[in-house]
Amino acid sequence: MGTVVQLKNRINNSYSELKNSLDDKLILVEEKIKTKLSSKIELVDEMTKYHLRTGGKRLRALLTLGSSKLCGYSKGSRDVNLAACIELIHAATLMHDDVIDKGEIRRGKKTLNNIWGNKSSILVGDYLLSRCFEMMVEDGSLEVLKLLSSTSAEISQGEVLQLQHEGEIDMLEETYLKIISAKTASLFAAATRVGSILSNKENKIKDALEFYGKNLGLTFQIADDTLDYNSELKLFGKEIGNDFYEGKITLPVILLYQKLKNDEKKELKEIFDKKERSEEEFKKVLLMIKKYNIIFECYKKAEHFINLASNSLSIFSDTKEKNIFQNLTSFSLERTF
Repeated sequence: MGTVVQLKNRINNSYSELKNSLDDKLILVEEKIKTKLSSKIELVDEMTKYHLRTGGKRLRALLTLGSSKLCGYSKGSRDVNLAACIELIHAATLMHDDVIDKGEIRRGKKTLNNIWGNKSSILVGDYLLSRCFEMMVEDGSLEVLKLLSSTSAEISQGEVLQLQHEGEIDMLEETYLKIISAKTASLFAAATRVGSILSNKENKIKDALEFYGKNLGLTFQIADDTLDYNSELKLFGKEIGNDFYEGKITLPVILLYQKLKNDEKKELKEIFDKKERSEEEFKKVLLMIKKYNIIFECYKKAEHFINLASNSLSIFSDTKEKNIFQNLTSFSLERTF
C-alpha cells in the first residue's frame, strides 16, 4: 500500500481534484440545502443550522454533479437540485443512525441527539426526508422519483438488517456486504445514475454509472470500517476505535473471527458481548488484528470492488471527468478522513 505519507498525498489529490472541478456548483448545492432546511419552527431551524455547520465531504453531491458533467449535462440546475436532495437523504440517515447507535460525536462535534435528544433528532431526520421528496416532485422526472424513493427504502432495509444481526460476532461476510450495499452503496449508486438520467443517456450508460457508484460505495464503507482498526494511521490524528466501543461488527472483526483459534474466538466473543468495552480490550483486539494481518485482508477485499468500479468506466471516452472518477477509487480505499 506504500508509505503513509505517499497515501496521504494521493488521497488528498484525488478528492481535491474532484472538489475543485465542481466548486462553483457545490456552492450552489450548499445554498439550495440551506434554503430547503429553513423553517418557521424555531427548534427545527436551530437543529438544521447546527447540522449545516458540522460540514462534511459532500461526496455524494459531488458524485451527482460529477456524473452529470461526465454525461455532458450543462444547461439548467437539475444537477444542483438533485445533488442537494441526495445530500439531504444522506443527512437524514445519519441522524437516524446516531439515534440507533447512541452516537455522541460525529465529525468531531456533538450529534443532534446528544444535544436535543432522540425524539427531536428522529423528527428532524423525517423533516429532511420530506424536503427531499418535495425536491424530487419539483424535478418532475418519474425516473428520478422512482430511483431515489426506492433507494431511501433500500437504506432503511439495510438499517433493519444491521439491527437484526447486531452483536453477531460470527456474522457471515455475505451478510455484512448486504448491509453495506443497502446502507451505503445504494445511495452512491443512485448519485452516479442520476447524472446519466439528467442527460437522457441510454441504459448501458446509466447501468455503467450505477455499477461504478455501487462498487465505489462498497469500497468506501470497507475502508471506513477498516480505518477504525488501523493503528498505523494514528499518524494522521485519526481517532480510531469508535465502532469497537459501540460494539459494531464490521469487516475487520468478521475476518479476524474467521482466523482466530478457538480460545481466541471465545475471548473476542466475550469482549463484544459486553455492554461496554475498555481501552485495554481495544488494545488486545488491535494486537490480534496485527497478528493475523487483518488490515491487509480488508484492503485486499476492497480492491476487488475498486477494480469493478474502475472497469465500468471503460464505456466512456477519455476525458478529464473520467480520469477524476478513476482517481476517486483510490480516495475511497486509501482515505484517512
